[in-house]
Amino acid sequence: MDLAAVTEFAPASGALWRDGDAYLGGGTWLLSVAQPRTTRLLDLTTYNWPPLTETDDGLEIAATCTLAELARWRPAPDHDWPAATALPGKCCDALLGSFKVQNVATVGGNICLSLPAGPMIALAAAMEGIATILSPAGAARAVPVAGFVTGEGRNVLRPGELLRSVFLPAAALARPAACRQVSLSPAGRSAVLLIGTADQDQVLLTLTAAVPRPVQIRLPPSSSQNETASSLTAAVAAAGGSAGSSAGSRATAGGDAGYLDDVHGSASWRRAMSEWAAAEVIAELSGTGLPG
Repeated sequence: MDLAAVTEFAPASGALWRDGDAYLGGGTWLLSVAQPRTTRLLDLTTYNWPPLTETDDGLEIAATCTLAELARWRPAPDHDWPAATALPGKCCDALLGSFKVQNVATVGGNICLSLPAGPMIALAAAMEGIATILSPAGAARAVPVAGFVTGEGRNVLRPGELLRSVFLPAAALARPAACRQVSLSPAGRSAVLLIGTADQDQVLLTLTAAVPRPVQIRLPPSSSQNETASSLTAAVAAAGGSAGSSAGSRATAGGDAGYLDDVHGSASWRRAMSEWAAAEVIAELSGTGLPG
């Protein structure tokens, strides 16, 4: 894509934000579509943030970390983190991008784009991640990733703000985890991406792709399929009441309230697949055997 309106390329470090600026990470989206309002690109790689910083407290993922770097990462031998072994690779593959894309696309870019199918949103929200956001003046604020996305293509970033990193706490990484991804075709965009993590008392389900923004519910591991479906329906309907959607899709009403309805899947099908995925994930994590 020829970004005809762009007249300047500058390091993001030290630059003063102004109207017409856009932060450039991997550029797999920014450089793929017209950007008529963008006049300057600010290169985030000049910050030289380490992609991944692992400590006993958890994992800090820089916004400029690529999907390939995250997919290759394995926790240190002294960190017993089952979710860290099970989820990053699966979520990176859920992007369905080529190896070229995965080696350039960034975790921060995927989250900030805030599309329903963004797998890094699903991963970070399921791991109860905390996003660190920097203002143009350098002040920092922390936001749970589960609340970072407010609708389809919408998030809490204010003009000039920058996602610095996402921190995944060790307590979440140490839980058993399971994931289900559903698309209309083998190489299609995710229509349902559901992640579950478990501790002794409950299962945390995080649903994305089928809804405009992440939806989370906590259930006992003994929950029946009917109880799970009922809880999911209520949570999706409640979240859909204030979430935005684009012109190409819509959050529906009625029995499928809150589910997206677009070329990637109807609302009723997405609801059915979400309920199926939730039942499978709970059965897997509780060790009761997969439902029929």
